[in-house]
Order: sequence, then C-alpha cells, then structure tokens
Amino acid sequence: MHYLNISFTHKNSTLEIREKLTYPDDKNLHGCLNLLTSSDVISEAILISTCNRMEVLCNCSDIPKATQYIFEMLSRRAGISIEELQERADIFDDSSAIHHLFMVASSLDSMVLGETQIVGQLKDAFRFAYDNNYCGKKLARAMKNAFKCAANVRNSTNISSKPVSMASVSVSKLKSLMPDLKGKKTLIIGVGEMSEITAKHMVNAGADVYIMNRTIHKAGLLAQTCGTNIMPFEKLSSAINEFEVIFTATSSNEPIINDSMIEQTDFTRYWFDLALPRDISCSECHDIELFVIDDLKSIVDENLEFREQAARGAHAIIGRGVVEFFEWLSTQDIEPVIKAIYEKAQLAAHEETARVIKSGYIPKEYEVEAQKMCEQALKRFLHDMTHKMRTASEDSHAELFSGAMSTIMKENKVIR
Repeated sequence: MHYLNISFTHKNSTLEIREKLTYPDDKNLHGCLNLLTSSDVISEAILISTCNRMEVLCNCSDIPKATQYIFEMLSRRAGISIEELQERADIFDDSSAIHHLFMVASSLDSMVLGETQIVGQLKDAFRFAYDNNYCGKKLARAMKNAFKCAANVRNSTNISSKPVSMASVSVSKLKSLMPDLKGKKTLIIGVGEMSEITAKHMVNAGADVYIMNRTIHKAGLLAQTCGTNIMPFEKLSSAINEFEVIFTATSSNEPIINDSMIEQTDFTRYWFDLALPRDISCSECHDIELFVIDDLKSIVDENLEFREQAARGAHAIIGRGVVEFFEWLSTQDIEPVIKAIYEKAQLAAHEETARVIKSGYIPKEYEVEAQKMCEQALKRFLHDMTHKMRTASEDSHAELFSGAMSTIMKENKVIR
C-alpha cells in the first residue's frame, strides 16, 4: 500500500481555484470522502480543506490509478479541466507524502510560517474521517506521527514563539493603516476560531467590538467569551454602512455582502474578508479598502526573516521524523510475525512436554517444571534471532523480509 497526497495551496493555485475546490460543510465532506473510498484502489482518505489549501491524503494500492481517479472527481465537482488541475497540483507519494504532511502539520508549508491554526484544522480533518470510517490505522499512524513531529518543532525552535494566524495578520495590517484603534467601531461577522482571535486582538487594542452571526445565541456566547457586544444578523445591511472596520469569517457558500447593500459614506472603511468562499462581493467601493486572504501576504513577509531562521532547524527535525516514522512503520509489520513465532514456540514446548510425560521419560509430577524449562530454552534461543529480525526490518528490504517471514509463519506445522 502507498501514501498519496494531492495538494492545492496558495503556492500553486489562485484564490478563485481554491474557492471552487473547497468543501465548506459536512455534507460535502461526506460526499467527497465516500467517493474517494469507493474507488477500488483507495482504501483510506482524509480531506484537508482550509482557507489556504485543499488536499486529498489517501492510502492506495496503485498511485497512478488513484491520482487519475482523484483528478476526475475534483474536475467534475469544480468544473475545472483535468489538465489544469494536473498542471497546478503538487503530487506527493510515499516518503514525500509523509514529508509533506509533516511539513504542513509543523506549519512550514503555511502562508503564515509558524502559524498554529493548521494543527487544529488537521486534527479536525482526521477526526472527521476517522470517526466516519473513511480512514483507518494506516492514515491514523501517519497523522499521529505528524502531530508528534509538529510538537517537536514547536518545542525545539522559535518558529511559534510569536504566534501568527491569518486573523492576527489582518489585525496587524489594520494597525498599519489605523495606528490608534481605541474606540473604533468594529463588526466581526462569524463565530469561528478566526473570529474569536480577531475579537480578542481588537478588544485588547481598545476597539468598540460587536459580534454578528446568523445564530444570535452563538454570537452571544462568543461575545461573552471576548467581552464584546452583539448585533442581530438582520441589521447587516445597515451595519456595513455604519462601521469603520469589518472582519468576516463565515462558512457561507455565497457572499453575504454585495454591491446592492453598499452605500457611499463620508469616512473610509476597512474590510477584511477572511472566508473561503469569500463573504464579500464588492466591485465599486471608493471609500472601502477591502483585503482578502491573498492580500495579507505582505504582512507575512515582514516576519519571514525571523521565522525562516527558525525553520532551518525545523526542517532537520522533520527530516528525522520522517526517517523515524518509516523505521517505526517497518517494526509494526514485523511485530505480529515475532508474536506468532513465540506463540508457536510456546505451543511446541507444551506439546513436547506432554509427549515426554506420556512416554514416561519424565514423571507426571514434574510437568510444570518441564514446561517452564522448555519455554525458557526456546525463549533464549529465539531472543537473538528476533532481535536480528527487528534490526533487519529497518533496512531497505524490510517489506520483502516481512513478507517472507509472514509466508513462512502461515504454515501451521511445528518442526520437531
């Protein structure tokens, strides 16, 4: 079986392409993962869909067939030709797929180098796929080791010593445009993690913050957590023409703000659309400075020098992590074989003890001692051999070795 990852990110695809490829809700996720795992060459799959990436991670028996199947599925859904998808996608398989996964988990592949949101997003994607039986132990092994590697990177480098998320980047951009945010009327639409981060940043800056959401109860919970006000979603049309600052980060499938709602004002407005698909469709806004996800890259560049220095150490950790993962994986293949060998040895000891007692070579009252002696002799004999088996399972021929030993152990005869 093979690991395969097909990746569309801010590095190889435009915002418009990523919007078409995104899976914004559970219904769409179920549909995609069900299609993926219904393929006769894909056994497990996870879909990673965030603002900056859409990736299919799977375990498959045939890499070319699985790759073609995934491109055909994405082409039908997004209305993008297979040729364009192939031209844009980054394709990773086996060791490169695991290396890429570890890079993503460690936030070395993020638009904002060192941001910590991606770990939570990966955990959510994995949990959804695992809980709904779209992935099993093979991808679970990879994901758990990716999280372990990410923790090592965070603990051993300074890459996340100054946490940066897309939300905090947007606030940093706003501060460069409005140095004094004290008292500025700010509307935050949505109640997800980015909205919470944004709200806390703006409250700390002294802004007058309001939370808006279609479900007012959820808006109230976030407002209570962050110490802000709430505003009913029904007032959106008027609010966008009253507030100086607006952040949107909803999961809507279509824009919640469009040209027909926008009126001219005598003050400059700063709008930050942090959603994918985008929340704001704005064509002529003379008094509005609108920033979407891709526009925030300029802020990211300001921190690159510091973070790239830390990233050099992180790359070394990831490299070691990938090697350790495959070494560990090979031992997982050999351990059932070693267990079977010991079980057969124990059975042989039991049968041999019974035979010699039945033949009268050893008195019946010494049966327990004879059994222990046989088992101990076999364990001592097997110790060096199984140690060498574990060592051999770590080299480049591990898969062939494990397969050969498994075939041998399938024979149910015990040699006497």
